[in-house]
Formats: sequence, structure tokens, C-alpha cells
Amino acid sequence: MNSPTQPKAVQQVPLQSPKGTRDFYPEDMRVQNHLFDVWRRACLDFGFEEYEGPTFEHLELFTEKSGQEIVTQLYNFKDKGDRDIALRPEMTPTLARMVNQKGNSLKLPLRWFSIPRLFRYEKAQRGRLREFFQLNMDILGCNTIAAEVELLSSIVNMLKAFGLTADDFSIHVSSRRLLSELLDRLGVPAEKKTVVYSALDKRAKIGEAEFKSLLGKEGMSPPAIDSIETFFNFKDIAALEAWMKDGGLVDPGAMATEGQAASGLEELKSLFGYMRALGLEGFLSLDTSVVRGLAYYTGIVFEVYDKSLGMRAVAGGGRYDNLLANLGGNSMSGVGFGMGDVVLADLLREKGLMPSGREPLDYYLVDVAPNETRLPNPQLMLLAQKLRAEGRRVGYSLSGEKMKKQMVQANDQNAGRVLFFGSDKGGEDRYEVKDLKTGEQSVSAFEDL
Repeated sequence: MNSPTQPKAVQQVPLQSPKGTRDFYPEDMRVQNHLFDVWRRACLDFGFEEYEGPTFEHLELFTEKSGQEIVTQLYNFKDKGDRDIALRPEMTPTLARMVNQKGNSLKLPLRWFSIPRLFRYEKAQRGRLREFFQLNMDILGCNTIAAEVELLSSIVNMLKAFGLTADDFSIHVSSRRLLSELLDRLGVPAEKKTVVYSALDKRAKIGEAEFKSLLGKEGMSPPAIDSIETFFNFKDIAALEAWMKDGGLVDPGAMATEGQAASGLEELKSLFGYMRALGLEGFLSLDTSVVRGLAYYTGIVFEVYDKSLGMRAVAGGGRYDNLLANLGGNSMSGVGFGMGDVVLADLLREKGLMPSGREPLDYYLVDVAPNETRLPNPQLMLLAQKLRAEGRRVGYSLSGEKMKKQMVQANDQNAGRVLFFGSDKGGEDRYEVKDLKTGEQSVSAFEDL
């Protein structure tokens, strides 16, 4: 005798989102849209144009720029055509590919921005997720310090638009070009510089002793290591210049030529001079410990920090004059930065600068005499349609509840006014309206609504 067929067990579907990702409920999307709106408005105010690229790229695009070690930080896979693909961990390689693809048909300089969704396989922690959004702003084809000044000004402008002040954030500025010149003077071979940059970028995390040990293993002499350690502690340009001149580490006769600073030091001095002229110097500080880990930076580098020092950098970037050529295109200068949504949102919450409440409705239509079908009155729906056609935000009950419940819904949906449909005080194209903020009631013609 056959046993009855047992029902198949229902597989338990995970209710949690994957580690390092987020669900965006409506209240969360209000926050995201606020960030995106301020970002986009600031970019447009500075004359930037928006672009976008694919969410995944050929893996080689990232390994060519950052080396094979970047693979451990990526979400990569083989597609059905056996091609090596990676979800984009940053936007700059995509930007470079797109510009190289167009070649000489683009009119320079380019001022482009994007707000991509990015992916990095790394430890999820406060301020760092595996899936996140990031504002990218780049200027391509401008060889002078004017590009850096424009980007730093845009950062100040957008953070002020969020409600932050010079008491809340500071832009820490240094120069990879100056650091490269220093390493040249100290006798560090060109092929060793990338390794040194990587060690310098980790310096704050690994401590002074291990940092010096790493440089020693790369063949650097103790005096050279001490000079680098001294260099990394300057917070004042005048003091830095005096130290470098006294130690013979900079050419005292270096002058700016052909619109470009002749040395990293002169470039820094020019940048601070421009920001002073714009009244923005108070947002900047010299910080020679800023290196930026990516090998492609060639000039000014910067990071934006929350002054409470309780968080990671809010943004970071710099000049990359060789990246497009290294990825197979024409030689073209570039300056750009990225600003992540996770750290910025944490900072704005801490400062009480996040929007609260849902987007308001202009009108909530309350049916004074809901019908027995528990469905909206067709004439009420037609009125809502007419008001929406005039650009008004309108809501109403979909279930024909009693007036009291409709009024509760009006408040829940953050309505500015309630329009009483079917009120005795109304008439043809005239409606009784109540302002929910002031409590005032009036009768208005349709064209006045």
C-alpha cells in the first residue's frame, strides 16, 4: 500500500537584506531624495552636466587602473559569454572609458557629474556599506588650478545648502605632486613611489613604528624616513615652505609658467590664494598627511572631514592627469571627487539637518457624504484629476470611510488644506476649504484653489 504523498517543505525565504545593503522604505527615500536633490541642484548651479554608465563593466577596466589586488574588493563574476564582469566599485574608470570612446568629438573642458549606485566587497561598518550611492563631479581638459578651485567651491556650496557651516566641516588639502617632488629629492626611485604612497595612505591606521618599518623594507634610509615623517605633520604653508627651502628639498627659484604652477608648493600656494580671494579659505586647511591611496593622482588631493572627528571622510578626490591615457585614450587632464551618501547622511542626522515628515499634499478631498459602495465618488475623483492637471498634489480616501477617518488620513498625509466635497456651503465649481495649519475655513471657486 502506497503511503500518501508528503507535501514538499516550503523553503524559508530570508527576510533580511544581504549584508552591507539597505532597504529604502518611503521615509528612507525621502532622505535619499533630499540628498540627491541638493547634490543635483549644486552641480547644475555650477554648470555641470549629468551622465550615467552601466552598473557593471568589464573587469579589466578596474584591474588596468588599480591592479589585480582590486579584485578582492569587487563583486565580480563570469557572464554567460564567459566574460569577466564586475559591478562598478567607483565611477572614474567608467567616466574615463566614456570620454576615451568619444575621443576628440567632445568639446573641452568637460564639467560632468553623476550619482551612481556603487558596490564594494568590504567589511560593512558605520559609514561603510557594500552597496551605496556617491556623487561624482569631474572637470576634464583643464590644466590649471582653476579646476580645483571650482570643485572645492562646489563642495562648500553644496554642504552649506545642506545647512552645514565652517564649524561642521573642513577640506583638508595636500599635493601628491609636492610629495613626489620630495621623494625625488630624497632619492626614492620612481618605481618605488607607488609602494610608498600605499604605505603613506595607511600611516594613520598602522602607527608610526610600522609605517617606518614598511618604508625601511623598501630600502629608504632613516634620514629620508624622518624627512617624510616631518613633512606629514605640517599644517601651515609658510612653515612648510621654510622647512623645505632650509633642507634643500625645494627649488627656491621655482616660478609659475604657462598658467601652471612650476612646483607642487607653488600650486598649493596658488590654490589657497584663490580660495582666500573667494572668501572660502576658512573652509580649507593644509594637511600634508592626506595622500589618497589610488595611484593615479598626480596633483592636488583633498578630503572633506566632519570636524567632530567622529566619522570617516565625507568626500575625497584630486587631480589625475594620466588616467585617460593609461586606459588607452588621449592624454587629458582631470580633477574630480566622490561624496558618499552613507557618511553624509550620518553627519546630517547628527546635526539635526534631515528632513522630517512626508512630502505635503496641497489638498485632501474629504467626501462629506461617502456612498454605501465604499468606493470614491466619481465626481470627487474627477475634481482630483482637474486639480492635478493644474499642478496640485491631491489625495483622497480610496475606501469611502466616514469623515472622521478621512480627516485623520488628511493629517497623516501631511495635507495643507482639506477640501470638503459635497459641503452645503459649496456650489457649482465652489468648494469649502479648511487650512489645516491655521484652522481658517473659506469657500473658494475652482480657479482660486
